[in-house]
Amino acid sequence: MKYKHLFFDLDRTLWDFDSNFIETFKEIFTKFSLEQNGIPSLEAFTTTYIGHNDRLWDLYRNDKISKEELRDTRFIITLNDFGINNVALANEISEEYIFISPRKGILMPGTIEVLEQLKNEYHLHIITNGFEEIQKVKMEYAGLNDYFDCIVTSEEAGSKKPDNRIFNYALEKAGAKVTESIMIGDDFEVDILGATSIGMDTIFYDPKNTERVDQMSTYRVTHLTELLSLLERKN
Repeated sequence: MKYKHLFFDLDRTLWDFDSNFIETFKEIFTKFSLEQNGIPSLEAFTTTYIGHNDRLWDLYRNDKISKEELRDTRFIITLNDFGINNVALANEISEEYIFISPRKGILMPGTIEVLEQLKNEYHLHIITNGFEEIQKVKMEYAGLNDYFDCIVTSEEAGSKKPDNRIFNYALEKAGAKVTESIMIGDDFEVDILGATSIGMDTIFYDPKNTERVDQMSTYRVTHLTELLSLLERKN
């Protein structure tokens, strides 16, 4: 058997971040009467927030801002864009988001089916850039804990994907050799290029079927269930 250790990303690879996000924002938009506060629609609220959140996460990944700055800022500036200068409201929304979102349990299609079949043949692990306390709640509420031997967060490792240190840390924690391991993730720059930098094979999970021409991943799948036949062939 070529591969013994499968390392998975969590958000948007197993845990359906986008669906859980929308469900959470629907609840927040209603609970805090945001339309009455001057935000014209749920779509406007989510689109504005995503733009700010993505930019702040890029800064966080590159150690330009702290975890606290990311959390404290993203809802303040989102509300400001709609002329709402209310830090207390932004903080309430932030706390609600942090509580509700990780307790949503929508998974990417095929997640449980695939993990059920893989768990008896491979050692399964998680490598995630998400905040440690949040990712632990996600794993628990989505019923994922029992499938994985090691769960490595960037906070625990002291480095974030695509930094090669987090991948080396995960290998050491799992007791895995790079030649017996493969990384599975949806983010080409963060998951695929990061793992490739230490010589680890990769599977680019590409549910949107982007068909990147500059792809450097070892393999590519568009649905998680494709992992089963792919790994069977390669092993």
